[in-house]
Amino acid sequence: MSTHALTANRAPAARGSRAKGLLRSPFPVWAALFVNVLAFSGLPTVFPIPTTVGQLITQGSLILAFLLALMANRAGVMRPNVFLVLLSLLAVVALMVSIHNEFIFGSTFRACRLIGFIAVLWLLTPWWGRSDLALLRSHIWCLRTVVGTVLVGAVLAPGAAFSFEGRLSGALWPVPPTQVAHYAAVLLGCTVVLWLGGALRGRTALLTLAITAAALIGAHTRTALIAMIVGLVVGAASMFVGHARVRRASAVLGVIAVIGVSLFSPLLVDWFWRGQSAEEAAQLTGRTKVWTEILGLQRSSLEQAFGSGLSNKSFNGLSIDNNWLAVYLDQGWFGVALVALLLLVLIFLAVMHRRGVRRAAALFLITYCLVASITETGLGDASPYLLDLVAAASLLAAPAGDERWR
Repeated sequence: MSTHALTANRAPAARGSRAKGLLRSPFPVWAALFVNVLAFSGLPTVFPIPTTVGQLITQGSLILAFLLALMANRAGVMRPNVFLVLLSLLAVVALMVSIHNEFIFGSTFRACRLIGFIAVLWLLTPWWGRSDLALLRSHIWCLRTVVGTVLVGAVLAPGAAFSFEGRLSGALWPVPPTQVAHYAAVLLGCTVVLWLGGALRGRTALLTLAITAAALIGAHTRTALIAMIVGLVVGAASMFVGHARVRRASAVLGVIAVIGVSLFSPLLVDWFWRGQSAEEAAQLTGRTKVWTEILGLQRSSLEQAFGSGLSNKSFNGLSIDNNWLAVYLDQGWFGVALVALLLLVLIFLAVMHRRGVRRAAALFLITYCLVASITETGLGDASPYLLDLVAAASLLAAPAGDERWR
């Protein structure tokens, strides 16, 4: 047989082998989970997407994620995991409460979705603690894809992309500005931490930073920016002693920050205030009014303890925009305590973990979610913020088998 024929025969075999390898990796599963929590708003898009179709894609991707997880983890191996045990307890209690909700169908559906979401996460536990950062890299690729599509949409249809108060949103897929900023900020922060730790090449990091910075500025969301900065400070501080690159970069960024604030302070102040008055800013764009109503709500002792079931995170038609009040409303003080315990467990694991890029990336994600929880929701439900925490937890998990550190 000729060399050409041998090469031709090997090519399909190689492609088939790569396809099987991809299906046995966590990336397709994580991508399906990411689509499941991808925001779908009513903002205009280049190609109109009916609400029914959008919901079918996002909600149906959870079933796809479960099937892909079974293909990747054929033996059904599940590693012991305190983080997921606590999350599972939260979901089971949420289901028990949701079946007594006034809107029983919607509330029970959300609780069942959360249980299915966590079941997929259990099937991904064999990839927790791996030295190749499998779940974090999958998360980063999903973030790159979403942010990339947002910027492509802005080029193709700038009118649709900036239709929401002049802030960048998704024109190919209707991602609201707050979520665009969230994806961009997490991607930017993870990129910086990985580069500082020597786990990412300089060119890749520079290109990613340029793209994400444009998206973050265009989305004009203060919460994401502040949470990212605080998270980066915490993550970089954890590597300050053992990494010379972190010390050099901190010094350079400090000088740039001082010069930038000195030269562009009026523009920075205008961008930060976003045309609001001092009173509007003090009320966090009207959020505190909703928070006051929730805190003054009369509830039974049982509802105070366990909530009234999972909701769409709104109150009297207005968004709650605070994770802790949303959890209190849906899952009561039990839910608040359990979510706080989840964060405390992650912080404890991060403190006890060996110094390095894995701990730094985990600290960035934990800090980001903690700061963002003041004006965002999602830590007690299936959401991008929960995926951020899962990625952080996977970095802090003990290596299994041949993945253990020497």
